[in-house]
Amino acid sequence: VPALVMARGHRISKVPELPLVLGGGIEQLAKTKAAVECLAKFGVDEDLEKVKDSKKVRAGKGKMRNRRYVMRKGPLVVYADKAPMEKAMRNLPGLDMVHVDRLNLLQLAPGGHVGRFIIWTQDAFEKLDSIFGTEETKSLVKKGFVLPRSSMTNADLSRLINSDEIQKVVRPAKTERKKTLRKKNPLKNLGVMVKLNPYAAAHRRAEMRAEKARAEGKAKKVAAKREKSTKEAKRAFYNKMLS
Repeated sequence: VPALVMARGHRISKVPELPLVLGGGIEQLAKTKAAVECLAKFGVDEDLEKVKDSKKVRAGKGKMRNRRYVMRKGPLVVYADKAPMEKAMRNLPGLDMVHVDRLNLLQLAPGGHVGRFIIWTQDAFEKLDSIFGTEETKSLVKKGFVLPRSSMTNADLSRLINSDEIQKVVRPAKTERKKTLRKKNPLKNLGVMVKLNPYAAAHRRAEMRAEKARAEGKAKKVAAKREKSTKEAKRAFYNKMLS
């Protein structure tokens, strides 16, 4: 847990433990000065100073639209009951407060990055079991809600597959490759057509002979017509020159 919190940028080198649960009547703090002193005892002041120093003017047109400054996210204080602590801590820069009944994912993991530094009051921390339930009991507040639990006790899948217990009952791997024949179109492949229709070869040869005969007959007709038209043209030109 500390690694996730530090990776998110929080300064927790002086914090004694995580999660940080504070009791002893911290909810009754009514002054901001007393709240700052109490948080400094548990090493939270370092993170608050980091947030305070990060305040700067926003780049772009947003500073003309009532959001002039930007600042890093600081600690999140989760409380259980309405108490003077709300007013004492609301003006601390970067510090957010939320009721344990209204926990928000955008506050617990801003920007989708888990690991926010959360400060719990003792009453709020003890109330989590009744809100979300435990591994043995269901939630007392959310109807039918059960904490998600892993379906596998051992998540090392490769180790499970290669274990002796599973390898003894599985079938051996198939090494033979089944050769698949490519289906050919008989309308485009003469060999396949002959297998289906033995007369196809004779029919194709007859078509080729007929086509050749038609081509030869057409060529003779065209040649005769060209020869006749040429002789007539020469004779007409000769008669025209004589007249």
